[in-house]
Amino acid sequence: MANPQLHLLELNAKTGEVFLRLRKFPNIILTPPRWEDEPLLIPYLNDPRVCDWLSGPPYPYTLQDSKDFLARIKPPADEVIQHLKDADPAAAPIIVGECPVWSIREVRGSEEVFLGGISIIRCENGELMGPNGVDWENKKKREEENNALAVGDPSIIWTIGDWLAPSHHGRGIMTDVIRTLLNDWAVPRMGVRHVWATAFTGNEGSVKVFLKNGFKLVTTHENHVVVKGKMRGLHLLEWQYEG
Repeated sequence: MANPQLHLLELNAKTGEVFLRLRKFPNIILTPPRWEDEPLLIPYLNDPRVCDWLSGPPYPYTLQDSKDFLARIKPPADEVIQHLKDADPAAAPIIVGECPVWSIREVRGSEEVFLGGISIIRCENGELMGPNGVDWENKKKREEENNALAVGDPSIIWTIGDWLAPSHHGRGIMTDVIRTLLNDWAVPRMGVRHVWATAFTGNEGSVKVFLKNGFKLVTTHENHVVVKGKMRGLHLLEWQYEG
């Protein structure tokens, strides 16, 4: 019998790995990061169709960058999975502070093809959290305050980061990824109630994905931040739980 504390996650019958199946595209799953993903990240995060819209990953993206990234995100994912497995199976499903499924994969027979990444973490746009618009001076302070809130606190501001292999753009897959992640994990298992999403100006595809998931475009900050040597404008979108 499946552990009730893993509720909404499925288990791979062969490997025992947890995964979350998409609602509309059941052949696409979200899994924990794997060490073998290291070389798979590199071509995508050097592809302008992906990396030009991401603020975080360095460019050019190297194998060492990939190793460092997985070393940062895999242990917390493993820890939350173990925490769920160790929790009392007779108790109500616990609220956790992390999303353990990060990698987007397409199931093709016995093969699982790596397609991209999705994350929901505490917001890193502290410069936008104050009452008076953009406030770079208090960015760190606002983020520290948000990070200090207890797991499950409904006032936490979360943010979603995502990218998908260009071969799968325009199919509605990322819309389904975000819808599934929010409704089948973030809300019921992390207590997420308030999410900000950002997209660089020009990335209208990403904006449309969030709008389709009930986000509202709050504002656009022109000439907001320099990323990879280029000044970028930033769209801010917001989602709040209404259940």
